[in-house]
Amino acid sequence: MKPVRWGILSTAKIGRTKVVPGMMKSPLCDVVAVASRNETSAKAMAQDLGIPKAYGSYEALLADPDIEAIYNPLPNHLHVPLTLMAASAGKHVLCEKPIAITAQEAEQLKEASSRVLIAEAFMVRHHPQWQHARSLIQEGSIGEVRAIQVLFSYFNTDPSNIRNVAGIGGGGLLDIGCYAVVAGRYFFDAEPARVVALEDLDPAFGVDRMTSALMDFGAGRHATFTVSTQLVPYQRIQVLGTKGRIEIEIPFNAPPDQPTRIFLDNGAMHGGRSAQTIEFPVTDQYQLQGEAFSRAVREAEPLGYGIEDALKNMRILDTLRRSAESSTWESI
Repeated sequence: MKPVRWGILSTAKIGRTKVVPGMMKSPLCDVVAVASRNETSAKAMAQDLGIPKAYGSYEALLADPDIEAIYNPLPNHLHVPLTLMAASAGKHVLCEKPIAITAQEAEQLKEASSRVLIAEAFMVRHHPQWQHARSLIQEGSIGEVRAIQVLFSYFNTDPSNIRNVAGIGGGGLLDIGCYAVVAGRYFFDAEPARVVALEDLDPAFGVDRMTSALMDFGAGRHATFTVSTQLVPYQRIQVLGTKGRIEIEIPFNAPPDQPTRIFLDNGAMHGGRSAQTIEFPVTDQYQLQGEAFSRAVREAEPLGYGIEDALKNMRILDTLRRSAESSTWESI
């Protein structure tokens, strides 16, 4: 397959340190340009990673006829505007999560998605550990799945960090709660009917520094999560069925240079002593994500998760915020 020629919008840390290096490992992804509003920053990233072109504006990169697809890791409030701008220039767009600040904003992408490919960058769904865990569920290895629990936290009190700026889509729910929502939808292979949520707002920043929620998937299926931007760094997923459980050790920030593990436990002994360890070889989920999108661009494989999937996730996030404000159950 001829590699897809990629342009990178901004020198954001996640792109610079994780996504772009992962993509550059792949013969299907040819990263040819990076842009920043600061040309010096763009040139520095280009030099560090060996990217041929550096632009001092997003518009200049989007005008480059050599670029076929865009990776957009800009701050949340710029996801939709720059994705629309890229689509207008005829570029396919892999946009960092969350794809928008609200579902209403994300709706603007529907028309553009009829002309170019637009997807939300949930790399976790491309990792073999997630895919194998879902296969075990579908095979009935843990019986009927009824409960999913997600914890995801880190500690960040930097007032200049975009995650702590309320006006541009900061806060834990949008930043990492979106992963918890995706986990519930992915492993139940269903959509929640209603949710209830509780938020703790930072008094200085005005963003949610901790959000906990219960999502009702019907048929006795519950997904619960707590996400926080001001707790000890930690992450874990537990999927509980009537005959066993699956635990994903590092579900979100899976290391690209070390094996990963999940645990399959029939509950015969407490403390996880009856758990079977399933190890996966070194895998870069960002490489796999870039390859999947590139294959879709070349029409070698359909896009697994497009704009409709992103809209479903955003509607749930909207409803969770609405529930936190109303202090009651809210229907999706």
